[in-house]
Amino acid sequence: MSTEKSRPLLIVEDDPALQKQLRWSFDQFETLTAGDRESALAQIHRHAPPVVTMDLGLPPDADSVSEGFRLLEQILSVAPETKVIVLTGQNDRANALRAIGLGAYDFFAKPFEPELLTLTIERAFRLFDLQQENRRLQELQHPPALAGLITRDAEMMRVCRTIEKIANSNATAMLLGESGTGKEVLARGVHESSQRKKERFVAINCAAIPDNLLESELFGYEKGAFTGAAKTTPGKIETAHCGTLFLDEIGDLPLSLQSKLLRFLQERVIERLGGRQEIPVDVRIVCATHQDLKSLIADGRFREDLFYRLAEIVINIPPLRARVGDPALLAHAFVRRFANEQNRSNMMLNEDAVRAIEAHRWPGNVRELENCIKRAVIMADGAQIGRDDIGLNVEQDDSNEFIDLRRVRDDAERQAVVTAVGRANGNVVRAAEILGVSRPTLYDLMHRLGLK
Repeated sequence: MSTEKSRPLLIVEDDPALQKQLRWSFDQFETLTAGDRESALAQIHRHAPPVVTMDLGLPPDADSVSEGFRLLEQILSVAPETKVIVLTGQNDRANALRAIGLGAYDFFAKPFEPELLTLTIERAFRLFDLQQENRRLQELQHPPALAGLITRDAEMMRVCRTIEKIANSNATAMLLGESGTGKEVLARGVHESSQRKKERFVAINCAAIPDNLLESELFGYEKGAFTGAAKTTPGKIETAHCGTLFLDEIGDLPLSLQSKLLRFLQERVIERLGGRQEIPVDVRIVCATHQDLKSLIADGRFREDLFYRLAEIVINIPPLRARVGDPALLAHAFVRRFANEQNRSNMMLNEDAVRAIEAHRWPGNVRELENCIKRAVIMADGAQIGRDDIGLNVEQDDSNEFIDLRRVRDDAERQAVVTAVGRANGNVVRAAEILGVSRPTLYDLMHRLGLK
């Protein structure tokens, strides 16, 4: 029998006497308790317990099972891997089967034998651990498509989730962001997360190839199509058949080619230069640009109909300066990578260097930071990389010398509470549900923060 007090078990029971009995019966676990749906969801958000036991009859109508089933659905929605054991009354087989159908792990009829229920709980913990270990091993064998992208910024995390959502569709995706923000990394993430990942990912930079060569690069050419065309050569679009084509800097595509690309997007067939045969191509298009395409359309330099063909899904990538905490996080990762490459594995950034990195605006984004750290690793004399090694001309920012954690936390809590109450249109019960806290906790927060 397990004696791990660190394993949280959530007991959802509105009867104080039975709640106390359950806590006593399961004292080998770190028991958490909740008497209603709101407080149960708050415990789920706060502690993420692997196993939950819950009664279906919960207030405000303990004689009905509607509140219990609502809680069950919400638990499995926010934490689908949680093992929920439902406690039902005698002769309540219909509700027990309904709970299993919704995704509950098991059910027990009241009154129950604590020893048998404990065995079921321990089995649920073991199953949870096995599933977590299996997922970890699968990720080691098949690393996530975006495993190479390092971020803690909330907006960048939303970008990553969007990439994962759209991966298995065939919708054309447009990545908008400044140079060096990682557009190609995300484009590869779309490909690697999709069902096309076993086929080719073909990238072409529309700004890097002269206009007179770009058409043959994209669409290919037949033998003898022009001087020097010694053999038939497929273009990038054809080469990416069944895979993904990444059109980088699409804003620099010449107008003469925009109409031809538009026809391909509409018909999904191409004609090589010098050829007359239509060749069907199945390819997922991902494009990217740092330019404002709406301005280019207004200036007559980009076709509006092509824009709407390419912009089925638009993803805006934030610049590095807007990604809270990412500059220092990325800098430490780059130091580890380049130090290993240079056989200087004990190198690290000192505090002055980190403050300089956080204060810099990084107009070149991640690419600029990467080059800066690589140069510092090569040029630094000792194991410590200092402010002078980084070589950034930034003024000393006194605000970085001391961070008032309490003030930061209060500001964050205030913003979250105001947002939730506004989203709930002043309904405190709904606002508490959005925040994942109980109603009394929200009232305490509002009182402490001086909010009415």
